[in-house]
Amino acid sequence: MKDEYIFPAIFHEEADGISIYFPDLPGCLPCASDMEEAFQNAKEALQLHIFGMEEDGESIPSPSAVSSLECGKGDSIAMIRAWMPPFREKMLNKSMNKTVTIPRWLDILAKKEKVNYSHLLQEALKTYLGVRDSTAQHFQ
Repeated sequence: MKDEYIFPAIFHEEADGISIYFPDLPGCLPCASDMEEAFQNAKEALQLHIFGMEEDGESIPSPSAVSSLECGKGDSIAMIRAWMPPFREKMLNKSMNKTVTIPRWLDILAKKEKVNYSHLLQEALKTYLGVRDSTAQHFQ
């Protein structure tokens, strides 16, 4: 797992917007309405795609050489950089909704005591798993 990835992206401009394609990463297909948004969306899509590949245990391919890529009419190529450490941290600390099932009588008691289920579950899981801090560094 590397900290930095740089991949070529092909930007295709049409009257209704810009579509972006990463030749080395099938399925990574952001789009945008203008070029500023296109670069921002390309970077975010690249980070998200690589993060998903890392989580799934897939190998990250080597980027193609720009000279090996062909452009059509309305196309341009740009190298997009994904700096992964802060993105991984953000994704690993993202809150997730989970559905839990408890008996009704326990829910009634908890409501009377104004229990914060999210906080309580997080603290209980940390204790159960022996986690001492709340950072995502355990997964990097």
